[in-house]
Amino acid sequence: MANHLYQGDLPDGLDLGPVVAIDCETMGLNPHRDRLCLIQMSGGDGACHLVQVAKGQTAAPNLAAMLTNPDVLKLFHFGRFDIAAMENAFGALAAPVYCTKIASKMVRTFTDRHGLKNLLQELLGVDISKHQQQSDWGAESLTDAQLDYAASDVLYLHALRDKLNEKLAREGRMELAQSCFDFLPTRAKLDLAGWPEIDIFSH
Repeated sequence: MANHLYQGDLPDGLDLGPVVAIDCETMGLNPHRDRLCLIQMSGGDGACHLVQVAKGQTAAPNLAAMLTNPDVLKLFHFGRFDIAAMENAFGALAAPVYCTKIASKMVRTFTDRHGLKNLLQELLGVDISKHQQQSDWGAESLTDAQLDYAASDVLYLHALRDKLNEKLAREGRMELAQSCFDFLPTRAKLDLAGWPEIDIFSH
């Protein structure tokens, strides 16, 4: 596993391929209050590319171009939060997208355990550590342990998507899942606009 850390943006000319796994680290779970600190990405080749975001930074042109590229599928686990965090920080709405948490909820209805750690253990036999999950991501210098933790959140998403797609196809829910993925950027925008906990489809 190789980690490549950049400051502020992806380097010019970096092509991560047609499917890019993405995750974010922030100072908390409120995108309006808690700043975006780190974005980690993988093209599925075992390498992780991490962008450290400076306090007050409002633009990352190369990253934004990839997020909005219609020919690149952005792969998340609980994409709702990450999409909102990056839209709030850079004004770049990720699309098209795929979310392994949504896929899991649609096919693993026998359980309420849809966390990434649970999915990787059950479907891929991979055990990742969550020890650094609540560390200080706003620090000026990130530790190797933090970078390895961040990388582990994206390195296995391609393989996980393959397993979940098999189950979605088996259960006849692929088309429904795709509709949910297509709506996800709008769901993130609703969160940012003031409807984070309100079901707009309820009576």
